[in-house]
Amino acid sequence: MINVTIRPTQDPTILKFELPDFITQNENFEFKNIDDAKDSPLAQKLFYLPFVKSIYISGNFIAIQRYNIVEWDDVKEAVAEQIETFVNDGGTILNITETKAQKQPLTVYAESTPNPAVQKFVGSKMMTKTAIEFKNIDEAGASPLAQELFKFPYVKEIFIDENYISITKYAVSEWQDITYELRSFIKQYVENGGTVIDENIAASNPKTEKQKIENFDNLDVTSQQIINILEEYVKPAVQADGGNILFDSYDESEKRVKVVLQGACSGCPSSTFTLKSGIENMLKDMLNDDDIKVEAING
Repeated sequence: MINVTIRPTQDPTILKFELPDFITQNENFEFKNIDDAKDSPLAQKLFYLPFVKSIYISGNFIAIQRYNIVEWDDVKEAVAEQIETFVNDGGTILNITETKAQKQPLTVYAESTPNPAVQKFVGSKMMTKTAIEFKNIDEAGASPLAQELFKFPYVKEIFIDENYISITKYAVSEWQDITYELRSFIKQYVENGGTVIDENIAASNPKTEKQKIENFDNLDVTSQQIINILEEYVKPAVQADGGNILFDSYDESEKRVKVVLQGACSGCPSSTFTLKSGIENMLKDMLNDDDIKVEAING
């Protein structure tokens, strides 16, 4: 018997209905109406529900967008039950033959970081355009790879950026016992065409939104200068160590800069020293203000 898990999204009109196994491997499918869904018997059945506006199938989930004539709390259990019944009765979710992804050779090597709890796994090709961090499997909806990695009992947190994955482990395991297993899994997963990041879902992640700083032009001059300094001088260095730094805010009255540390930088024993002796002193010097203070928000 297959059980469907209901998960919310950033859009209150959309719910995700997750299955325990993958529905698709390499492609995503979106249907806007019942005629559009001719290749998905399940989607066609769901479109008979008058509140269903669109259906998106990817990985192990079915995302459904509703019209505003109902609230999800009133109908979500019934929808989940309908999907469960359909699948358990042997119904076909998709009639489409996916384009099989060609195996792409990938080299993955492991690097230590200043944080002893974090190892950096570097690939020979770009994996994502969006830097994103996951503290647990519930946060990892945008990354099928991260969801799989969290199934390893020693994986605590995951940070993915460009061509590398920083993994934070629990203290019960030692890197020499788990590095090969993780490196081999990542290599095989990516070579077989697995999705590392669903960029569309990642774009709506609150932590991703913070990186965009879309209101940059509306910030005060000092905040703009701080962002430019972090981007040009600080971020490349922390990325080399498997981490990331994001501007959070600047308080003019307290001269306090708040930043978010991710990946290997989050919880790193040397991060306080780096903030005070490195980043804080750099900002004091480049902004010509000795009262500047830097504070980290880990997470």
